[in-house]
Amino acid sequence: MNDAEEDLPNTPPEPGEVGLVEVHDFVHPQPFAFESGQLLPGFTLRYETYGRLNPARDNAIVICHALSGDHHCAGIHALTDSKPGWWNNFIGPGKAVDTNRFFVLCANVLGGCQGSSGPLSVDPATGRPFGLTFPFVTIRDMVRAQKLLCDHLNLSSLYAVIGGSMGGMQVLQWGIEYPSFVRRLIPLATTARESAQAIAFNEVGRQAIMQDTEWHHGGYSKGGGPHVGLAIARMMAHITYVSDKSMDLKFGRRKPAGAVAPPGTATPSRKPNAAEAAVPANPAGTSAAYTFDVQFEVESYLRHQGESFINRFDANSYLYITRALDHFDLTAAYGSLEQAFAAVEAETLCIAFTSDWLFPPAQNREIVLALLRASKRASYAELATNLGHDSFLLESEELYALVRGFLGSP
Repeated sequence: MNDAEEDLPNTPPEPGEVGLVEVHDFVHPQPFAFESGQLLPGFTLRYETYGRLNPARDNAIVICHALSGDHHCAGIHALTDSKPGWWNNFIGPGKAVDTNRFFVLCANVLGGCQGSSGPLSVDPATGRPFGLTFPFVTIRDMVRAQKLLCDHLNLSSLYAVIGGSMGGMQVLQWGIEYPSFVRRLIPLATTARESAQAIAFNEVGRQAIMQDTEWHHGGYSKGGGPHVGLAIARMMAHITYVSDKSMDLKFGRRKPAGAVAPPGTATPSRKPNAAEAAVPANPAGTSAAYTFDVQFEVESYLRHQGESFINRFDANSYLYITRALDHFDLTAAYGSLEQAFAAVEAETLCIAFTSDWLFPPAQNREIVLALLRASKRASYAELATNLGHDSFLLESEELYALVRGFLGSP
């Protein structure tokens, strides 16, 4: 190395793309016992991988997805895809999770609806979808199924497990359940147990689904089901993923093109004309503006979120997964957080976001403090954002730098 090379900054390579990726199915043919005591004769997990295993088979990183996510977290399936996987900004050659170094694995959770076994799957005993006869799923069940997939791939250990929100819950459970198998844990925007408020939001979503006349107690046909209820559940949940500040910056009180403003009010783009100004603020009659059609951009946005969600998610899976979130409580399961983390061997980096009011920073700090009290290696980072709970999904050089540093040099 010459002097000029020694003066070069130690910067990561220019990030690249994973590119075209394939979907795989892991079929576990043996019976699987759930925490509830219920059994499945076998199950399937749909998954994707990026990068290559090293000869020691110990450079694998498991990515755990959130409630509405799935196995497709990076790359594209076809050149015609409109957008890549949900964490494509985070995973790839030279990115925070560098696929030049790591073999990255992400599976759709047990109970999901994107190829893994769940309520939509066909019960071999009846030839019909399981619906509500599918066993109740917990976060621990999801992780145990993922471990069987790792065994199937003959992984000798995991370099790290990373995930946000529900994915962060799985990360914590990985460290507890398989302490000698995992070396690093990165939970983001998560909690060791859901608050009453978070459970309440989930219950409102479930009731929207179950009160829809098309739900039929979970027995709806393929392509049918409680579309209205599921869309409303998604709209409501999405509000919890963002912040008041981010909503105000993105939408404010702006009206979509073509929306009719109430007579006598001004829009940001023009002043009322003389005829409009002469109309009383509360006319006795009605007009096109005095309806429940979309009047604000934020309404249009939420309706779009609901409509797009019903095209890719199953209502019964939504019920099952939100209930799994509700029941996740490490303190209750182990007696205390310190006891929950007693067996953990992995080093942990927990990352929170200041504007996250669903799983706020205090809940993330509680995890790290309990790990430290249990004499574990743990650190905490809090990033200032105004984007809310979903901050972990968005582009952030600060987040990338933290993860790169924690994963270490080659």
